[in-house]
Amino acid sequence: MSKYKTIAAIALSAWFMALLWNEQKRPLRTTTEKKGERLVRNGLIAACGAVVIQLLETPFANQTSRLTEKRKLGLLNQFRMPETMKAVISVILLDYTLYIWHFLSHKIPLLWRFHVVHHIDLDLDASTAIRFHFGELAISVLWRLSQIRFLGINPRALLIWQNCLLASILFHHSNVKLARSVERMVNWFVVTPRMHGIHHSIVQQETDSNWSSGLTIWDKLHGTYRADDPQTQVTIGVPAYRQKDEVRLFDMLILPFKRQKPTWSLSSNPSRVAAHGSKV
Repeated sequence: MSKYKTIAAIALSAWFMALLWNEQKRPLRTTTEKKGERLVRNGLIAACGAVVIQLLETPFANQTSRLTEKRKLGLLNQFRMPETMKAVISVILLDYTLYIWHFLSHKIPLLWRFHVVHHIDLDLDASTAIRFHFGELAISVLWRLSQIRFLGINPRALLIWQNCLLASILFHHSNVKLARSVERMVNWFVVTPRMHGIHHSIVQQETDSNWSSGLTIWDKLHGTYRADDPQTQVTIGVPAYRQKDEVRLFDMLILPFKRQKPTWSLSSNPSRVAAHGSKV
């Protein structure tokens, strides 16, 4: 298992660097901030989150998955099936329940207070994929443990899903422009940069779509799939925080703990709300 983790870490690091390189060569969207400044800021936010993951999620998730396997707990352990099949079904069910969590992160005010930090980024690239507030990651541990316990996820399936998920979110947050024919083909199965770019729009109706993190089938089944918006018409971020001096590192870290602006009101004009499909 440790050898697999090492190989996966090297592969994911190479994948991240490849995406960053391609973002420079074939950008999908025009950026508004300097790349270096954003990489440092997002990296530091991610570092804070990594501490939470190492202290809370990793030990508790691993312990729960081992206990689940040992005691045959959860849905999947009620059926006899080959380990390969169980791993595939585990990844699919974890992906679907993450779709539900993502939806809740937008709809429950307490969760949105933390998740909005991810959306406030004025640009969208591979570094945004790891830009999650440490408070959101801490709260999400409870959901992760519930996924493992009630679905019956063993340690191997959990590790496979975690690596697949990271590879997927790095990809669809990236600012890499794919050939339209290639993107359409890939988008039949997994989330792509154009599809997820719509989810990061400042228009609320567009943000309230494309909640999938891996497989696109969940958005298609729930009627939340959207892929008809040209990227030139998509403005990344949230309306309430459009100024560069509002998205600095310290401001992002303390944002969930202070009074927030109405998310969907333009900071320059509070009475105008970016909703109902209106382009701003």
